[in-house]
Amino acid sequence: MLNAAANLLIGLALLLFAYAGLQLLLRSPLFPLEEVVVRGELKHAAAADIESALEGVGGNFFAADLATVRERLEQVSWVRRVELRRVWPQRIEVKLEEHIAYARWGQGVGELQSRGLVNTFGEPFAAPMDEGSAAKLPLLAGPAGSAAELARRYRRFGELLAPLGEIPDRVVVAVVLTPRHAWQLRLAGGLNLELGRDGAESVEQRLTRFIAAHPESLARLPRRAANEDRYVDLRYPNGFALRVAGWKS
Repeated sequence: MLNAAANLLIGLALLLFAYAGLQLLLRSPLFPLEEVVVRGELKHAAAADIESALEGVGGNFFAADLATVRERLEQVSWVRRVELRRVWPQRIEVKLEEHIAYARWGQGVGELQSRGLVNTFGEPFAAPMDEGSAAKLPLLAGPAGSAAELARRYRRFGELLAPLGEIPDRVVVAVVLTPRHAWQLRLAGGLNLELGRDGAESVEQRLTRFIAAHPESLARLPRRAANEDRYVDLRYPNGFALRVAGWKS
């Protein structure tokens, strides 16, 4: 029992010495933090915001609170990912990754108004962007949590429409996923495609059928009709229905 008690006291003493040594190390002026290096290809994140997030980082090399620094940097507009590491003996390196805007994001369906952005990973984020640049991006609209799926389908729909790519007004400008999980496409020339929901026949199969029939159908419309808003319903098993604004039949 005496040996056990002695071992316990020795263990406690060692812990106390270790704690005291750690505190001395954290407070020691012998290891000053002298440099913070920021790396990364930054096009949108404001340097002033990054500098503000790094305020207060200094003092002891070991005592710098990297978790707090990371949290602050992640709040900077356009910053997607932050990596920090200590580089002996007096430097901290910060690596920043920016969001790359892939599309505008419009959560919900209705007026198709943009409420944010979607990056190339299909992640929605909020960041300022000038109206001219934002207008060049497609719009993805759907329920909360569907941004990644919308981005994936947008890529796939673009691949399927590639045979019509030489026609400028066939570019996809909006992809909508309704609350009932029905898909809608809007093309630059005013053509609206109602694809419906995935079922026995996928929406990609319906779009492929429409593209195959396009040269002998919509492509033969008079120029006046081709320049008007058109609505194509592809939810039929063996064809599609076309509605052109101003046409009575």
